[in-house]
Amino acid sequence: MHDIAVRQRAVALCRQGRSNAEISRQLSVPRGTVGWWKHRDLAKHGTLPGRKRSTCLRCYGDPINQPAYTYLLGLYLGDGHILHSKQSRVPHMTITCDDHWPGVMDEVEQAIRQVLPTNSPCRVRRAGCHDVKVYSMHLACHFPQHGPGVKHRRLIALEPWQQDLVDAHPWQLIRGLIHSDGCRITNWTVRTVDGRPKRYEYPRYIFSNTSTDIIRIFTNTLDSVGIQWTSAARSFSRTNISIARKASVALLDEHVGPKY
Repeated sequence: MHDIAVRQRAVALCRQGRSNAEISRQLSVPRGTVGWWKHRDLAKHGTLPGRKRSTCLRCYGDPINQPAYTYLLGLYLGDGHILHSKQSRVPHMTITCDDHWPGVMDEVEQAIRQVLPTNSPCRVRRAGCHDVKVYSMHLACHFPQHGPGVKHRRLIALEPWQQDLVDAHPWQLIRGLIHSDGCRITNWTVRTVDGRPKRYEYPRYIFSNTSTDIIRIFTNTLDSVGIQWTSAARSFSRTNISIARKASVALLDEHVGPKY
């Protein structure tokens, strides 16, 4: 038992923001006792912090930010993965972002916050890039394409409810896919004009992926918005989709634009 004055002093220090360990040393009271007094004081005043559950559109029928989800779906399909290892109790999703495009990295984090508002993403530094990570028990609910092994070795197909979102927000999926596994580049060619070689430059979008299923999802979505595309030569088992027609490039510039 501790004197009531000691308890009141401990509670007053807790309200000042002092740590349990600091109060324990100052008042010679066990740290666990300080924590219990703090817990009871917070509960008494209705300020006890509660742990919010993760939102889930499938388990709980929570509403979802549809444009943000469709963009995040494109990011996941392009260059993301979900890991649930024996060492980690909670699964986590990682979207790898090149340090050359800090604006894209900010958009990735913002999309995660909008889709999973009760889960906090974090950034893990790697050589030349950052992994934007988020932990949630409901990641497989949001992204049922998750499974063992790499994506190009298993079937990747959109669920009907996902396809409905893509149909409603096709540009967000295209934007997410290009931000993850695509780019906007400037090509050039040399033509002979009046007997002299002349250099011409033109913009082009490229999307590259190993999974034929993801390529099909991308090209089907391009078709739905009237984008003309061609399948370029395969390199290192990856399929390259090229968009170089002037009108199609203009549409992509309007809705996607270069990475930044």
